[in-house]
Amino acid sequence: MAVTAQAAPDIKERIAAVPGVRIISEGTVGTARTFVLGVQQPVDHRRPRGQQFEQRFSLLHKDEAKPMVLHTSGYGLPGTIGASEPARIIDGNQISVEQRFFTPSRPDPADWKLLNIWQAANDHHEIVGKLKKIYRAKWISTGASKGGMTSVYHRRFFPRDVDATVAYVAPNDVVNNRDNYGEFIENVGNDPTCNRRLEGVQRQILQHRDEFAARLEAKGYTYKQFGGVQRSLEILVLDTPFTFWQYGLQADCAIVPGANATVDQIWDFMDKTVGWDFYTDAGVAPYSPYYYQAGTQLGWPAADESHVRDLLRYPGASVPRSMVPADIKMRFETGVMRDVDSWVRLCGSRLLFVNGQNDPWSAEPFRLGPGTRDSFYYTVPAGNHGSNISKLPEAQRAEATAALQRWAGVAPAMKAASADQGPDPDSLEALRARRG
Repeated sequence: MAVTAQAAPDIKERIAAVPGVRIISEGTVGTARTFVLGVQQPVDHRRPRGQQFEQRFSLLHKDEAKPMVLHTSGYGLPGTIGASEPARIIDGNQISVEQRFFTPSRPDPADWKLLNIWQAANDHHEIVGKLKKIYRAKWISTGASKGGMTSVYHRRFFPRDVDATVAYVAPNDVVNNRDNYGEFIENVGNDPTCNRRLEGVQRQILQHRDEFAARLEAKGYTYKQFGGVQRSLEILVLDTPFTFWQYGLQADCAIVPGANATVDQIWDFMDKTVGWDFYTDAGVAPYSPYYYQAGTQLGWPAADESHVRDLLRYPGASVPRSMVPADIKMRFETGVMRDVDSWVRLCGSRLLFVNGQNDPWSAEPFRLGPGTRDSFYYTVPAGNHGSNISKLPEAQRAEATAALQRWAGVAPAMKAASADQGPDPDSLEALRARRG
């Protein structure tokens, strides 16, 4: 009697059979299948049998035989599923992971001391271990901004989980109280008058602070987290040059209001550049996990107060502590970022960093060192926080693409059709929507 060969299990069946993983929803992007998934994780990986929480992640599935990209934003899960640049270049599958403590991937009750880079790296390690039983080809990790930082931290603790890492515009604040950001912003761009006009905008707002504060309160914004609208206004004003260069280009200097600008003109400029709605209770609440991490391990760029110091009522307010509820205790741990930096310089391998020449977050970047092997570092000329491989000069773009394809074990080929990719989760628009 002839034996009928059984069809291989569908990918949905294989995912559903992974212990601790459940399918939340499914869909398609072009010809690719997509899933939003939940995985049970220990709140404390040192106590794996203790309290658990469900962490969300998404899967863009093309073919089990294709390489896998492990992507993270470092924040919440993107609202739509799309391929990152590395996944497009190697035509791979992709997992996107929501950072622990970003809702709904937050333990209840939440012990905030367990929001740290080691616990998050273990989250990724657990997911990789479960999914590698299905996806056995090469693995590449990636992310932009805080997502790029997160991908490097994962490699530092679990260097063999993936075969290579591509980190975009990822800051590396090795010594938090030794900042290069202020000097960088002071000299960024090729038109010094642009930065002087930005300083002028800052001064004009603070000179008319009561009028701006009244407008903000009239819009219904609340500022309990900041102790009032005036303190929030100062934080927003100090953020202006940084945010302008983070998301803008040299050409945008043409829209910076001058000395004779009206309050209405300054209001419109600030709404487009920084966003009046961000430094409000509703604006910063979703980002408490980021500010907690910045204020306990990652570090943060010190706000340059020098050009407006005489107009400030709350000097020193622009720090992570101002953005995190007072009942969440914070203590900064020195040495954590130095440890990661030392690993990159002395032990790292198959790392690819892309930064933007004009991006303030690139003022303190990861650098290759004497022990870093088979790795690359690039800077996009005049690039902002949306810098990536596609924006590099042709020769560097070709070199970076070839390295990524080599690490992924794929032959050089044309990128897959855009219909199969979905929106890039690390586009400049996506980064701006999640503030980095």
